[in-house]
Amino acid sequence: MLDEEFSPSSNSPLGSALPDTPSHAAGKRRKSPRNKTALVIGSIIGVLVLVGAVLGGLFYTGIIGGSQNDYSGGGHGEVIFTIGEGEIGDQIANNLVEAGVTKSFDSFYQLLLETKPEPVFTPGVYKLKLEMSSQAALDALLDPANRVELTVTIPEGTTEKNVLKMLAEGLSIPLADFQAAVANPAEYGVPAEATTLEGFLFPATYTFSPGVTATEVIQRLVDESLAALDAAGVPADQRWETIIMASVIQRESGPDPEDMYKISRVFHNRLEQGMTMGSDVTTCYGAGLIGKDCLLITQAALDDTSNLYNTRILPGLPIGPISNPGAVAIDAAFNPTEGPWLFFVTVNLTTGETVFTETAADHEAAVEQYYAWLEAHPEAVG
Repeated sequence: MLDEEFSPSSNSPLGSALPDTPSHAAGKRRKSPRNKTALVIGSIIGVLVLVGAVLGGLFYTGIIGGSQNDYSGGGHGEVIFTIGEGEIGDQIANNLVEAGVTKSFDSFYQLLLETKPEPVFTPGVYKLKLEMSSQAALDALLDPANRVELTVTIPEGTTEKNVLKMLAEGLSIPLADFQAAVANPAEYGVPAEATTLEGFLFPATYTFSPGVTATEVIQRLVDESLAALDAAGVPADQRWETIIMASVIQRESGPDPEDMYKISRVFHNRLEQGMTMGSDVTTCYGAGLIGKDCLLITQAALDDTSNLYNTRILPGLPIGPISNPGAVAIDAAFNPTEGPWLFFVTVNLTTGETVFTETAADHEAAVEQYYAWLEAHPEAVG
C-alpha cells in the first residue's frame, strides 16, 4: 500500500497532491522509505562507478594484468630453458616464471591465447634470458636459432672404439660413460651373436639436446642401424651375417657406391664356390691395423691362423663385424648386383678406382697396376 501522502488525487493534473497539514505548511516533509531506498541504490551505483573507474585506471596503467605484470624488453644474462616432450602452454608458462624468464603466468599464457595461429613448440633446450617480456620470450622459443643442440658426425666404416671416442668428444660426455653403455649389447636389441656393438652403431650426423645420456645416444645409433637393415629387406634372422658382410664391404670400397654392390657380388660368388673371402681388411682388423696401417701388414700377419678375422686363410665370414657400415653397404650386402667376378683390387687409393676380374691371371695384372701406383705415390702409405 502506498503512503497516503503520495495517494493519487483525481483533482490534480499531476496525478498526486499533498495534504494541507501543519507540518507541510511549515515547509518540512517526512521522508518516505522509497526515498531512502533510492538514495542507497544511488550511493551503491556511485561507489561501483568509482571502483570501476579506479580498476579501469589500474588496468590501463598496467598494475593489474598489464605492464606491471610483465617485464619489458629482451632481458639480460642467460638462461638454459628446456621444453620437455608433451609439455603444453600452461606448463611452459609456469616453467618460464620458475626459471626467472617471465614475470607472471598470466602475461605469457594470455599472450598464447591471443596469438594466431596458435604457437607450436618444439621440445628441446633453448637459450633464453632473465626478465624477458612475454612477447620476447615467445619469439625466442619459436626461433630455431635459439635451440641448443649438440652435433656429432660418425663417418661410414668407423670402428666401435673410434665411434665411442667421437661421441664422447662431440657431446662432452665422459668416454667411460659410453664404454659402460656398450658393455651389454643385448640391452639394445641386436642379434644374440653380438658380443659387442661393432657393426650396429650406425654412421650418420646426429643432433642431440644437452643432458642426453650415453645410453640414449647408443640406443639411437643402434635403432638407426636396425632400421637400415629393415629398409634393405633383411629378415631378423639374417641380420648378423648381413651386418658382418656389410662391414667388410664398407671397409673395402671406395667412393663409388656402385662398387659396393660389385664387391658384395665378389664375396658372395667366392663363398658360394667354397673359396675364402680373401679380404685383407678383415685380417688387418684382427691384427689391430686400421686404415692406412693396413698397408703395413706383414706376411706373417697375413698367414696368422690364430687371427679369427683372417679370411685370407679361414673359410666363411669373419667371426664378427669389422666396422660400422652405412645404408648403402648394408643394402649391397643383402642385394648384390649380378656379375661373374671373383676378384677385385683398388688400383688408385686417391680416386678409389677398383678393377673387378674373373680370373686369377687378370687379378694379378690388376695387383701389379696397384703396386705401380703405390710406388709412384709413396706418400699414400705414410
